[in-house]
Amino acid sequence: MTTRFSTITAPARFLLLGDSHAGPIGRAAAAADLPFLGGPIGAAREFTDDFFTASPQDVTFHNAETEGHYRQFLAELGVTGLGQLRVPLVATFGFAAHFIATKQNWHLYRTGDGFPAGFLHSPLFDAIVTETVRDALAFYRHAVDLGLRVCAVLPPQRVPNQSDPAVFLAAQEPVRRAVAALGVEVVDLRDRITDPSGFQRPELCEVDDEIHGNLAWGRIVLRELLDLGL
Repeated sequence: MTTRFSTITAPARFLLLGDSHAGPIGRAAAAADLPFLGGPIGAAREFTDDFFTASPQDVTFHNAETEGHYRQFLAELGVTGLGQLRVPLVATFGFAAHFIATKQNWHLYRTGDGFPAGFLHSPLFDAIVTETVRDALAFYRHAVDLGLRVCAVLPPQRVPNQSDPAVFLAAQEPVRRAVAALGVEVVDLRDRITDPSGFQRPELCEVDDEIHGNLAWGRIVLRELLDLGL
């Protein structure tokens, strides 16, 4: 990807925190001269289980590097804790569907070349998926409880070889519902970025990369954020 973090000296319109999928969103904002703070602060797998501790007005990230970047962003915003944030929070935590869909995690549930009829839309499947991202859900819950406006962005619709495409497509829906139920505004662009296969259109894909969207994808996300009033 490109520069890991983006900062603009003018008053920030939002704080961006997430995995590598936050990168193209930040690049799009920087290219549009839209002031913001933040960017990718870790890998997708780091933002599912036990990645932070909540306190009455803040969070502490367990990874030292992630925590350091987070504190830097807060300082540049002139606050000392998440609860003091006066701009919207844009995040990608919990929506790394390619990680949830890792093939080896789903062998137990397969029958032959597929899954039992209805499994991918069953309460069991939903429970497995939401349990996988339980700490991401806890993060969103805490941010909303602190009074923040939170927008969460669904990922590019791209499936690497180590992931199961059917699980990838299905897993996003229980996560989306769970996040939305917390009062988070979910940026779901699947109908605008995919072709008839259900996967990302080639012109929105990062070249020589199995997972990420490119700057054009980031611009579509940014346009939706602006339409939401950020």
